[in-house]
Amino acid sequence: MTSTASSMDSTDCPPDGPPHDRPHDERPAWQRRLRRFGYPAEPSADVRDRLVPPFARPGPRLWAALGVPHRWALRITRWSAWGGPLLVTLLAGVLRFWHLGSPKAVIFDETYYAKDAWALVHRGFEVNWDKDANAAILSSGGHVTIPADAAYVVHPPVGKYVIGLGELLFGFDPFGWRFMTAVLGTLSVLLLCRIGRRIFRSTFLGCLAGALMAVDGLHFVMSRAALLDGVLMFFVLAAFGCLVVDRDRVREKLAAALTPDADGRCRPDAHIAETTRFGWRPWRWGAGLMLGLAIGTKWNGLYILVAFGLLTVLWDVGSRKVAGARRPYLTVLKRDTGFAFLTMVPIALVTYLVSWTGWILSATDGKGGYYRDWAADDGKGGNWTWLFPDWWRSLWHYEHEVYEFHTHLTSPHTYQSNPWSWLVLGRPVSYFYESPAPGKDGCPSDAGEKCAREVLAIGTPLLWWAACFALAYVLWRWFFRRDWRAGAIACGIAAGYLPWFMYQERTIFLFYAVVFLPFLCLAVAMMIGALIGPPGSSDTRRVAGATGAGVLVLLIAWNFIYFWPLYTGQAIPIDNWRSRMWMDTWV
Repeated sequence: MTSTASSMDSTDCPPDGPPHDRPHDERPAWQRRLRRFGYPAEPSADVRDRLVPPFARPGPRLWAALGVPHRWALRITRWSAWGGPLLVTLLAGVLRFWHLGSPKAVIFDETYYAKDAWALVHRGFEVNWDKDANAAILSSGGHVTIPADAAYVVHPPVGKYVIGLGELLFGFDPFGWRFMTAVLGTLSVLLLCRIGRRIFRSTFLGCLAGALMAVDGLHFVMSRAALLDGVLMFFVLAAFGCLVVDRDRVREKLAAALTPDADGRCRPDAHIAETTRFGWRPWRWGAGLMLGLAIGTKWNGLYILVAFGLLTVLWDVGSRKVAGARRPYLTVLKRDTGFAFLTMVPIALVTYLVSWTGWILSATDGKGGYYRDWAADDGKGGNWTWLFPDWWRSLWHYEHEVYEFHTHLTSPHTYQSNPWSWLVLGRPVSYFYESPAPGKDGCPSDAGEKCAREVLAIGTPLLWWAACFALAYVLWRWFFRRDWRAGAIACGIAAGYLPWFMYQERTIFLFYAVVFLPFLCLAVAMMIGALIGPPGSSDTRRVAGATGAGVLVLLIAWNFIYFWPLYTGQAIPIDNWRSRMWMDTWV
């Protein structure tokens, strides 16, 4: 059978040999008593097994039950590492690209980002569009004149450049400006499958996490709309994936540096653990690049940078501690922390600065980007202005004005929500709504009354409500079992979620939660792995656990299908629409 999440915790490895051959437990009595409440178990005899746990493989009983010959079972197992994630990604891609241009309208904040993207890829800065521009764009197939007056915008340009790439490829129309968000939404499913496989050491659980995100309504809607948060989510997940790979590479180097004893086993070695150098660590450089692109999409990527920076340093502490370091924190402080900073923070900031190249190179005579000529005009004077070029001072002023806007945005909005309600989907956002008459725009001719046609940005309810329990399980697993995977998942959720509690008076929306959605899916997959049970469980335990887990997954899939019309803007009779409004706050 496939190993589950609960079976792969490196702290749960039993000691070798029968009980009478095990070394006497020399820990203090209070630590032995605390073991009942989650104190780590005794380490494996070979420390390499803790540094680099093996990947789980489906057992022979599974293939025998399915009637698969042993030779083919070996091939399937070998191919499943990529084959499984690619199949899940294919499903996600088919769903997301199906009628991508529908509804043929400018939905919600596409009215800003689709047009800003078109201006950016042609002029290098955003412009002020006429109030009737949306209708002109849709009626002309995007053949409109781009205005020249610069516009004041409050989000960095990376996400809009991403959207603009799709417009350059497929035109200035709904399909064109949604194309790249659909691509990144699909690729994020592949990333999550592979990340889940790596941290759980289980292809099954990795593919399950990706499949859960593939059938989440919020991720689905955000992948089919030209908004920035889906782009931000992709870069955050990519950065996390880079750090997970970097963690594995570091532990592999430590394992390779240890010297086997006469029995061929490696024991912790303080000298090696404290002196081994890890080299350039290119995956950490990649994480810095991805985080720079995240910040260049929306500023809340800064919180992710801080959280992930702390996370990767703590991973280094854990790696050196397992390898035998007596003072792992001091060792990491001397050998790793400085390099961690240099390979992430400067790269992220330089990436962010480079993203403004179009604005920086625009004209400074009032015909370029907004505030581009501020330093040469209103910003004249001062004792230290000679230290910085005009473009730098103008950009700094622009950033300050944007900061003031974000921290003082309190204009009420119909669909704003408090972050306390996000996990239970208290107040979703309606991106698009029409009431077509019977026989028009897909409304059945026998509907009797007008239909409802809506694109509602809401997660698959059963998935999100299950994620509330999964989050509690992850926090328990991290706090009491010292499970690094649970800590990593909790870090991803906290980095994307907790900062919004500092701005509860600000106008914020549920769809911001898509940034930490991948980590919720990992949490649910981890909980399902625990439900199925660890290796060595009785057949009765396994069957009961697998049945319960299977029912939960099928209910989540059914829930996605049930809400499909609300995710895709299909016209349904108004009574059918009302039956899907499970809460009064969803209307």
